[in-house]
Parts: sequence; C-alpha cells; structure tokens
Amino acid sequence: MSKKKVLIVTQEMHPYTSLSEISKIARKLPQHIQENGMEIRVLMPRFGTINERRHRLHEVVRLSGMNIIVDDDDYPLIIKVASLPEARMQVYFLDNEDFFKRKQIFKDDEGVPFDDNPDRMVFFCKGVIETVKKFGWPPDIVHCHGWMTSLIPLYLKTAYKNEPLFQHAKVVYSVYDNNPLEKTFNGQFIAKASINNLTDEDLQAYQNGTGITLHKGAIAYADAVVLGSEGIGDSFKKALAAADKPVLDYQGDDEGGLGHYLEFYNMLSAEEVEEEK
Repeated sequence: MSKKKVLIVTQEMHPYTSLSEISKIARKLPQHIQENGMEIRVLMPRFGTINERRHRLHEVVRLSGMNIIVDDDDYPLIIKVASLPEARMQVYFLDNEDFFKRKQIFKDDEGVPFDDNPDRMVFFCKGVIETVKKFGWPPDIVHCHGWMTSLIPLYLKTAYKNEPLFQHAKVVYSVYDNNPLEKTFNGQFIAKASINNLTDEDLQAYQNGTGITLHKGAIAYADAVVLGSEGIGDSFKKALAAADKPVLDYQGDDEGGLGHYLEFYNMLSAEEVEEEK
C-alpha cells in the first residue's frame, strides 16, 4: 500500500517565522506525520524576513518560471527550498519580488496592514496549486493553516475541480484565533480572488454583506475543519455547526495532540474510499 500523501500549506513556520501559534504547529505536525509513515510536502511564502543564507534556501529551477495572474497582471513565481536536517524534512517557499521582498510580513513598520495583502494571498494560493501540479504529486490530504491559505479550499472545489491531481484530495482548514486582517480588505478583493471565471456566487461564502469573512469562506469549501486555537470565537463555532462537517477540536502541539491529527486524516481518507465504492 502506498503512503498517504499530505500537503501542508501554511503562512508561517518555525524557525523561518514566529508570528503566532501557527508557526509552532506547522513545524511540529509535518515532522510527526512523516515519522508516522506518511509522505509530506510543505509550502509557505518566502517572506523577506527569512534569512536565505542562514536557512540555506536555494532556487528549484525546474519548478520556477511560471507566471501567476493576479488582477490581470502577471507575476513570476520563484520556488525555493530549504532542509531541516534534524527533521529530515524539506520546506518549499513561494517567492516573488513584488509581494515578498519587503522586510515585513503583513504590516509595515507603523503596524499598518499592506494594501496588497489580498493580492499576495491570491498569488500564494494559486501559486501553491500550480506548484503541486508541477510536482506531479497527488495529495490525499491538503491541510491549510492561516488566513493567507483560505482561498485554497475554494479554488480546489471550483476552479480546479476537474484537475486530476486533486480529484481525491480531502481539504482540511485550520481555524486560528488570530486577526486575519480581513477588515482591511475592500470590495476589490472579490474580483481579484475570482480566478478562472469564478462567479460572485462562488465567492458568496467569503462575504457577510458588510465585509470579507475569510475563515467562514474557507470553512464552507473545506471537507473538514480543525480548531487550531483554544479560544475560537462563537461566530466561528456557529459557522462550523451550520456547515455540518467533520471537526477536530483543539489538540495543542504535544505528541498526543499530534496523534489525533493522524487519526483525523485516516478517518477522512477512509470516507473517501467509502465514497468510491
């Protein structure tokens, strides 16, 4: 029997970034998965705060060279990779000078969110899918961590629904109790996120009538949800109840909690097998 393939997509990961609790779980979970017999790939943005020399990042020429369209403009996608020797694990970084060269992550030195955060998110989410296509590596589980990954469930279930590589993938979205900056997203976000002729109806789940709701949109399109933080707000709990999808409660990042992630993945894979019968 072939190993289960798990794609981890994260906006943060220790030791490269340490913004929030996402960094810690995104570092520990892939290693635990790999050590327990599953095959993994990890993708994240190559923010300008990441020291390429210290972490020994280098370009993967065979994967680079694509252009990603955001709001009718083309942006080159550069793929880099680094190894974590203590974990025997590689991490792939999506890079672009326009979006990731700056020496801050989501806010400037005054604490003001960047105006192009929505563009950066669309670039990253679409870039992740196109990179996995270049891998030629069909994941069984796609696990997204952080608001910056919140368009991936939508794209996989709509614009890329006929892509053979993702036909059998179960999409998992981890909801964290960190500010997703969505209050700074204006009405142009929907047009920018609407790749491959997606309709306003496709993106309705990401709107609440007065603004953008990234987590709720991702929950609507994901196959399953993980509570990544201990203190998730009531509004998200209501969205989860309405979605009626498998939910893994908050587990922490110790070995016991990580084991529950494995059980969750196996349960979702078993559901896929049952559906195919």
